Amino acid sequence: MKIIYNIESIKKPFKNAVVTIGNFDGVHIGHQALFHEVIEKADSINGTAVAITFNPHPVKVLRKNRHLPLITIHEQKIELIEKTGLDVLICIPFTPEFAQLPALEFVRDLLIKRIGMKAIVVGNDYAFGKNREGNTEFLKACSKEYGYEVIVADWISVSDSISGRISSTKIRKLVAEGRVAKTQQLLGRYYQIRGTVEKGRNRGGKLLGFPTANLLMQDELSPKKGVYAVTVEYNGLKYKGVANIGYSPTFDDNIFTIEVHMLDFNENIYGKNIRINFVKRIRDELKFSGIAELSEQIKKDIDKARIILSL
Repeated sequence: MKIIYNIESIKKPFKNAVVTIGNFDGVHIGHQALFHEVIEKADSINGTAVAITFNPHPVKVLRKNRHLPLITIHEQKIELIEKTGLDVLICIPFTPEFAQLPALEFVRDLLIKRIGMKAIVVGNDYAFGKNREGNTEFLKACSKEYGYEVIVADWISVSDSISGRISSTKIRKLVAEGRVAKTQQLLGRYYQIRGTVEKGRNRGGKLLGFPTANLLMQDELSPKKGVYAVTVEYNGLKYKGVANIGYSPTFDDNIFTIEVHMLDFNENIYGKNIRINFVKRIRDELKFSGIAELSEQIKKDIDKARIILSL
């Protein structure tokens, strides 16, 4: 997949470009369905499958006072989109100036003249341009003059247990509530955070008998505090583990930490990058009477995690 960060670097239009546009935060299965439709259409016209996204997320520019924790940091979003099989990903820097671009100029100057769009695939609530003046009806009206096809993709459903359409907003809510098993159904994968292992308070191995890796998190969205069965990706391998998110109430630290005990693992990984995939929430974070009771509970958590991760 070719990745383009500067629109001006596109010197000539792509061959029969089929385009989809969005923030694609989470790259959930709804987004994946859009990409699949783009690829299918491009194959049918011997064309180029193109996705356009933005960095930073437009909400962070247009509503600076609104906290919007992203499901996927930009680096992970690109990795996930690359796996879909698209030909080209265009990452447009989103600025206040770009936000003022009228919808017609966006279609005419960027999509048609610069990219060479022959078809566009969007959801039925898609809106773009200054004051969100462009929508599917606008795209259809412009298509008559500029000669491209508008494909409005249907929403896809997941299961009876999750109602309504798949959305990044819904996924953020599920993650924040700790409902990571449900999140997996919408993402098509486990929710992941990544970061660097930093020095902790030397309690895991010395006091409790269970060494832990403390994560300096790169991501913006953390699951609800509690204990989780997880897998950990490190150095190209995947390990089973138990993660604790919270404030260590037994020790009255009041310092937010994410720490993970990797099962059957004994390496020094300080300063190394790891990725934690959240499989299932085991329990709430609790305050115990002391180290002995906490250590006993951790043993139980590990047993539960082994069962969950063996299924």
